[in-house]
Amino acid sequence: MKPVPRIAVLVALVMVGVSLLAVRSRAFQWFGQSPYAPVTPEQSNVKAEFYWSRLRYNSAQGSFGGFGYRYGYGFGGGSWQQDYPKADRQFLMALRRLTRVDSRPTEQVVDLDSDDIYNYPWVYAVQVENWTFTAQQAARLRQYLLRGGFLMVDDFHGTEDWENFLRGMRMVFPNRPIEDVNDNDEIFHVLYDLGHRFQVPGEQYVWSGRTYEKDGYVPKWRAIRDDKGRIVVAICHNMHLGDAWEWADSPQYPERFASLAFRVGINYVIYGMTH
Repeated sequence: MKPVPRIAVLVALVMVGVSLLAVRSRAFQWFGQSPYAPVTPEQSNVKAEFYWSRLRYNSAQGSFGGFGYRYGYGFGGGSWQQDYPKADRQFLMALRRLTRVDSRPTEQVVDLDSDDIYNYPWVYAVQVENWTFTAQQAARLRQYLLRGGFLMVDDFHGTEDWENFLRGMRMVFPNRPIEDVNDNDEIFHVLYDLGHRFQVPGEQYVWSGRTYEKDGYVPKWRAIRDDKGRIVVAICHNMHLGDAWEWADSPQYPERFASLAFRVGINYVIYGMTH
């Protein structure tokens, strides 16, 4: 029997390792194999009361540097696409099931290079430690928020991520304070009473048992307000609500995390659309 060349064995072992890593980290999405298809023109034209928007921004890191473009919908797509589009679709399923908000069942992506963002008063952004803006983009986001828009940021962890997030945020609001939102704030009680909250981890909890990432041990519920006291930027630091939405249909992911994540997101939508 002819011996198998050593290089073939090595390649086979590498492929097995990559496959296991991909299952754990959802890296199959790098190759565009998302379980959800892109939005069709027919879907995008559906009229509704609420439209879920995801912010597409320029990433400060490259495709592999610091995993800046990890898990994109399509290889090298940008860190703004983390959990996209499954998290968005499953959140919209919950919003339609648990409220009477007439929401479109599919999402859209918005850019700061276009005035089209003004058509959508609620925007979600992830891995904001990687975002970077031009002066024009920062000015447009600032105008969007002060004209009544609402931004929710999620999925960034620890001290370094916070400092990187601030670099972009200070281009938008150089002087507005960032505050910790207290348990009695209206945003936690517009629909669900969420005075008691806990850290919502990403799917890494399933195999690590850790609710935190990096040195982000304590969840931080923070906000930036406009001159009238309305929250315009809701900051979810040291947590990963989008992963909880995405993995809510997995038996391995704890229900208590997914339930809180959906309730927080729904409260933020109701608040953003009524204030």
